[in-house]
Amino acid sequence: VQFVESGGGLVQPGGSLTLSCVASGFNVDYYAVGWFRQVPGKEREGVACMSGSDTSIWYEDSVKGRFTISRDDAKNTLTLQMNSLKPEDAAVYYCATDLRRLCQRKRPEQMGYWGKGTLVTISE
Repeated sequence: VQFVESGGGLVQPGGSLTLSCVASGFNVDYYAVGWFRQVPGKEREGVACMSGSDTSIWYEDSVKGRFTISRDDAKNTLTLQMNSLKPEDAAVYYCATDLRRLCQRKRPEQMGYWGKGTLVTISE
């Protein structure tokens, strides 16, 4: 199981970024995949998750209405569209899975497989 994240970069507050996560070794239309983020010195936190079985979606409260998770099964890829970005959204963003079909577990320590992350910087 591997993930390759991309799409991070520098954006101004209020701007948008689209992150991509290409998965290999399993099918994203079968297992749940989550996006997590981590600021240096802080704990990693879950941001969004899409279930494999029924495409049900979970968002962390602070990103609801601003972030959208989606999936391209043909490309085995998940996307995180981030709009109205705030300074507190700056972090390294990761994909992860626990190889379960539903987004039942959302704590980072419960995930077994991680990508290397992509850095999102928000600054004027």
